[in-house]
Amino acid sequence: MEMIQYNRFTAHLLLLSLILVVPLAVATDVQYCDKQGEYDVKVQGVEISPNPIARGQPATFSIAATTGAAIDGGKLVIEVAYFGWHIHSEIHDLCDETSCPVSTGDFVVSHSQVLPGYTPPGPYSLKMKMFDANKRELTCIGFDFSIGFASSVADS
Repeated sequence: MEMIQYNRFTAHLLLLSLILVVPLAVATDVQYCDKQGEYDVKVQGVEISPNPIARGQPATFSIAATTGAAIDGGKLVIEVAYFGWHIHSEIHDLCDETSCPVSTGDFVVSHSQVLPGYTPPGPYSLKMKMFDANKRELTCIGFDFSIGFASSVADS
């Protein structure tokens, strides 16, 4: 009888762990900038972890994509808006965010950073353009994300 109770406890603990961990990485709806455009890089989805993002804590954006041609290098241009107002831009070397050269097929672009503790909570939108080494646009996507009210202990 004791073994059955222990197994039930273990099963409940495992289920509770899955319920608490799975929402930390949530797939996000992605829209192409030009809905009629034919991009060389097709984006399959974006995963944000944790979601919502906590101020002062690491956040990771993972973008699953596929390409029909190898990519030797390039740039990512990122623009962030808060309540529709442009607030931040940054440029990253593509090879810093994924392994280069990118082979034909599936690949992931992953970027992690810590947002400052003073970052206002609320709804944000991100627009990302990917360019090859010849400055030719390979894709352009947009998606929304949220920054929660949680912040680091140092901000208290």
